Amino acid sequence: MTDLRKTVAIVGVDESDEIGKVPGKSNLQHHAEAAHNALADAGMSLKDVNGLFCSGNTAMGTLNIAEYLGIEPSFTDTTAVGGSSFVIHIAHAVAAINAGYCDVALVTHGEAGRSRRTRPGPDPADPGPQYEIPYGLIGPPVNYAMAARRYMHIYGEDKTRQGMAEVAVATRKWAQMNPKAYMKDDMTFDDYHNSRWISEPFHLLDCCLVTDAGGAYVITSAERARDAKKKPVWVLGAAESHDHNIISQMPDLTRSVARNTGPAALKRAGLTHDDMDLAMIYDSFTYTVLATLESLGFCGPGEAPDFVANQRTAPGGDFAMNTSGGGLSYTHSGMYGMFLVLEAVRQLRGECGDRQLDDPKLCLVNGTGGQLSSTGTAILAVD
Repeated sequence: MTDLRKTVAIVGVDESDEIGKVPGKSNLQHHAEAAHNALADAGMSLKDVNGLFCSGNTAMGTLNIAEYLGIEPSFTDTTAVGGSSFVIHIAHAVAAINAGYCDVALVTHGEAGRSRRTRPGPDPADPGPQYEIPYGLIGPPVNYAMAARRYMHIYGEDKTRQGMAEVAVATRKWAQMNPKAYMKDDMTFDDYHNSRWISEPFHLLDCCLVTDAGGAYVITSAERARDAKKKPVWVLGAAESHDHNIISQMPDLTRSVARNTGPAALKRAGLTHDDMDLAMIYDSFTYTVLATLESLGFCGPGEAPDFVANQRTAPGGDFAMNTSGGGLSYTHSGMYGMFLVLEAVRQLRGECGDRQLDDPKLCLVNGTGGQLSSTGTAILAVD
């Protein structure tokens, strides 16, 4: 297998100008603002870009975005497998750049998830509307709740509930250190347990935010990266997969396909779990984190609640995770994977202010998409 470590690096990251509740801005505006900001962070401009990537959530994907930005790319990618898409784009950019199809790739996301006026509906001919919605499986909170209930049935309700509470409270503590976070109010364990029900076993504080936001990153060849404005963040390994679409077809409700992508990405990087200084784990729901930690191999089946116990993942704990405040408290516009990458890069470059870790060198980023359907894992590093 070809060794692609350190052939490609992320050299610029940023959000759109405003995130949170931003009425009056479209998806495209968030894309464009984030793109300009990330390119400025890299010391580049739109004229440098010859590869364009997005998730396809904006109508016609890169066709629309390229026209809006004035880019004529030599490589284009609209991979759309939910919130993991932006982590998966890392691997696709590595392949495209090494194949010579482009040398500066711009990956963008923008979604007025909170303020948009229209909501696209499912195609009634698709499997979900035919075989799940009539029986009450009507969206992520319900679908993920079913998976969490299965986990509770196998490993214990009280234990699982406390594990989910640990994730929610720890993540809020990180958000309180992030000026861009949407939710910064104090959260106690009592606050978590007393928050209103959404879809049992999920309370409100088990569920991600719904915000308006855009994000972008610039990824380029090693040759270009060494001349960039800031320290390159190297890609050491990446992997992707999906094993179902609708939740009723998930092979095991307690394990995601990160069981494959995590080990594969680490193998390509030549590293192990113990080498990681930071984990950025998609937190659409608190349960997503528990299932992902186990699937990635940080702990065994049923062990995640104990793994995160005693605020181990909070500031000051010995397992740094989701230091931005995550989708639970920082931002979540509908697909969160982009913002995992942004925080990982900022931590590795030492740019996170009060929440900055002590000289991290290696980060595992894992995005989840769909109904626990898809996964992208990437290993990022600095010299």
